[in-house]
Amino acid sequence: MRTTDYTIRTATAADLDAARAVMLDTVYRDFGTGYVPRWHGDIIDLAGAYVTPDRHTLLVAVDAEGEVVATAALDSRGPAHPPNPLHVAEKYPSGVTAQLRRVYVRPEHRRRGLARRLVDELLAFAAADGGYRAVYLHTDPAVTGAEPFWRSLAKVVHDEREDAGGGQGIVHFDVPMPGGQEGPSDTMEMIVM
Repeated sequence: MRTTDYTIRTATAADLDAARAVMLDTVYRDFGTGYVPRWHGDIIDLAGAYVTPDRHTLLVAVDAEGEVVATAALDSRGPAHPPNPLHVAEKYPSGVTAQLRRVYVRPEHRRRGLARRLVDELLAFAAADGGYRAVYLHTDPAVTGAEPFWRSLAKVVHDEREDAGGGQGIVHFDVPMPGGQEGPSDTMEMIVM
């Protein structure tokens, strides 16, 4: 299947169960953690987290048969401290930071450009909002392909593996805003997970 066989669109109420399934399958299979309420509560309430709030969005990629095969979300919540490093939380405050989240593609649909297309749509959404000054995400480098993918699109702002004790092992990224806008100043940051 080529990338042209997929449709990227804003999730509808009818897509939420299928999007949730993609996300839960990912946290169980790829992360190996299973569902952890403090980390994954948004997955259970996708409408409340991404569909209902004006400045948030949930995108899905649908294959030629109409099946949801990938997800991507954006919200206006910056990274919290703890568990994230204080300087990261200070650099990417809520309200002016678009945080990319839940960029997940089912394994059999990977390496077809879906994640990149989804991220491009999220960045366009952030730019059109007009109130976001930065885009942030964090990722777990233990997930196959995640770190190289994000390094191809974004700048590392903090790699917890370099901290004494290794922190949570998470890598934090700043994603360039569309239209040549610069990333956050020294007082802002970005993450995706």
